[in-house]
This record gives sequence, structure tokens and C-alpha cells, in this order.
Amino acid sequence: MSILSHNRLLLTGAAGGLGQALRPRLKANCKILRSADRVAFGLAGEQEELMLADLADASAVMAMMQGVDAVVHLGGVSTEAAFEPILQGNILGVYNLYEAARKQGVKRIVFASSNHVTGFYKQSETINASHAPRPDSLYGVSKAFGEDLSRFYYDRYGIETACVRIGSSFPEPKDRRMLATWLSFDDLHRLITACLTTPVLGHSIIFGMSDNAVTWWDNSQANHIGYKAQDSSDVFKDAVYARTQAPDLTSPVAQFQGGGFVTAGPFE
Repeated sequence: MSILSHNRLLLTGAAGGLGQALRPRLKANCKILRSADRVAFGLAGEQEELMLADLADASAVMAMMQGVDAVVHLGGVSTEAAFEPILQGNILGVYNLYEAARKQGVKRIVFASSNHVTGFYKQSETINASHAPRPDSLYGVSKAFGEDLSRFYYDRYGIETACVRIGSSFPEPKDRRMLATWLSFDDLHRLITACLTTPVLGHSIIFGMSDNAVTWWDNSQANHIGYKAQDSSDVFKDAVYARTQAPDLTSPVAQFQGGGFVTAGPFE
């Protein structure tokens, strides 16, 4: 169920894969959806505003944030890459976002963190939000920075944040690892809706996953958010097994939760 909870909601990273999936869905959560990205991404739809803004440009981010009630922040680099683009989009960019939120009086942000914050835990382990970060990549490091920065802005300025450690959000799982990490687009929207509407969000970490039988993540510390997944990777299991080979258990890719990210790079 979606709840119309805000007048103007900001969606960053609207041109990306998850941004495109959420854009039509998030209109149910607000009167006006302000969709933003640094590249052109089409025309504004009904009850929608479009803005172009580079997250590394503080003045552009300040303008993007004006008149906003809450933010769904998907913007930035979304995979492992060289450090410079990660620095600009995910480190400087998230600082600019929170500074603009502070100055504009925005008090609730849903921050798209990542399972790669904890990618160097083993697939044989079950972890929760109290486990220390173990990033598997520069990308994971940047998301851990964003989680720490958002906690500072909550403790100092009272800006509530849900750090959603998104697993693998695609139409269906692509491989055996994703049977544990899969998050359907509809469940992602349900999770964001819960984060936007829970009476007291505080600073919360929640793993973004559907109701999968196999899981490495325990969300019991986020029960106050009220998220209930309705989809599951289980219906895809037979098809995934049929088209994929058994993993090489001596490979770090199969040993660690981060999968291929634990061996990606270095990037020149």
C-alpha cells in the first residue's frame, strides 16, 4: 500500500535503473515528484517536475532541494569504478545533499546504501545492522561513508535517515547469489514507503531484500520501520539453477557476500 505522505518528494538518480523503476511508483507517495539527475532523461509526466543537477555542484544541489519535504536519494555512482567519479558522486555528492537538506530544513532522507558496505562478510554468516562495515570495494567504502555522514547529520541536526542497504534489485534474480540478495521493484517501493511514513525513523539501517528463503541479513533491528516484503526469489530458484553452474567454492566470489565486487578492479 502506498500512502500520500508528502507534498513534494525529491528522487535523485531518476535516470538510473532503479530511478526509472521507482519514478512512476513514487507518484503515489506525494502530490509533486521532483525527479532529478545529471543527464537529460525525458519529459516531465503528470504531477512531476524535472531538474538537472550534478551532485558534485553544491549550488545545483541547493536549488534541487528547495521546497522539498523528503528525499529518496538514489543518485551517484552505482557500481565499482575508479576513485575519482566515486569521490565526486558518492562522497562529495552526499555531503552536498546533506548540507542542502540542513540549510533547506529537509528532515527525512531515504539513502540508497548498498549490501557492498558489508560485502566481505562470508555467505555462511548472518549479519545485522550492528555488525561493523566490511566494504568490498571503493564503491562500498563510499556507501559506508554516506551511512556515517547521515548518522552525523541525524545526531547533530536531527535529519532522519533510512540507510537502505539495497541487495540486488532487478525484475528477477540473475544468478544463484541473487536468490539471497534479490529485492523486487515492488518490494523496494514498499520499503521506501515504509521509510517515508513510519512515525519515528531516527537513523536506521535496513537491508533491502524481498522475502527470500535464503538470506544472509537479519532486519530485526528495523522492525519499527514497518516494512513487510511480499515478493520472494524462491519462485525463480528452479530456473536460476537450470541456467547456471554450481559455484566454485574456492573462489572469493562464492565465499563472500559481495560476490564479484570483492575482486573487481583496480581501475586506472
